[in-house]
Amino acid sequence: MLRALGLGDLLTAVPALRALRRALAGHELVLAGPPELEGVARATGCVDRLLPAAGPGRAVPDALPAEARRPDLAVNLHGGGPASHRLLASLAPRRLWAFHHPELPGLEGPPWDPYAHERHRWCALTAWYGCPADPDDVRITPPGTASPAPGAVVLHPGAQAPARRWPVARFAAVAAALHRAGLPVVVTAGPGEGHLATAVAARAGLPPAAVLGVPRPLAFDALCGLVAHARCVVVGDTGLAHVATALGTPSVVLFGPVAPSLWGPPDNGLHRVLWCPSRGDDTARPGDPHAGRPDPRLLRITPGDVLEAVHTLLPATAGAGS
Repeated sequence: MLRALGLGDLLTAVPALRALRRALAGHELVLAGPPELEGVARATGCVDRLLPAAGPGRAVPDALPAEARRPDLAVNLHGGGPASHRLLASLAPRRLWAFHHPELPGLEGPPWDPYAHERHRWCALTAWYGCPADPDDVRITPPGTASPAPGAVVLHPGAQAPARRWPVARFAAVAAALHRAGLPVVVTAGPGEGHLATAVAARAGLPPAAVLGVPRPLAFDALCGLVAHARCVVVGDTGLAHVATALGTPSVVLFGPVAPSLWGPPDNGLHRVLWCPSRGDDTARPGDPHAGRPDPRLLRITPGDVLEAVHTLLPATAGAGS
């Protein structure tokens, strides 16, 4: 199973992985993905072993280890092809499950829908091959690690691209309001994001101990412990949002260049999605997700909007913005 992408990508594939696990109970299920996601793969309960595989950015890996050759089944959970299809075909699998692509007419599979939600997309693939999946079957069991800040509101200002990063000053305004209301607040940092988390905490008047993930990002088990026991997570369209979804923790998720119809959490009452599309936007990807500055739609979201969303999830914080 090829999904050599990031944390959120792997968690959105959990429903499809779970369908494969049920249908292929007698097989060893091997995930080809980045080695740093081994803990995530283990937490899904669907993967027997992780085979290290990664390309630059979100690119298809150039090759897979020789031990991956001649599998009984290769499943492309990475993309719509053709590069990822050809990589798996090069392993000479007995069977290959993938979306149809016109450059590979001999490969049968369902059509690729560019407007499908990411969870639904991979469920549609497995269902086409006779493995029905529930796109809302996203929950994972936390590893059991204790939280360093039980009951905290977790703010995560980072994201892979600036286009999906809500400004530091606005995160700080939310953090300060919640802190004034007497709520414990922590700010997390992923790899290379320590400066963002530190700046948010400093502007909000939080103590240095409120910053988690500096100088080293939290290990996945520790991150799960934090999120699983948090009151709420406030985060952009990035991996930590999917961790909250997977653990059933309430979240407020801020969207910008890409619509929540593609990457948003399940509509189960636990999550609030904030997105302010432009008049005339007629696409699920109206902005550039790789741009070097925050998307205009993201900038339309105010600290008051976020606090209001938090309040709907946590009625006891209703006075936080006053």
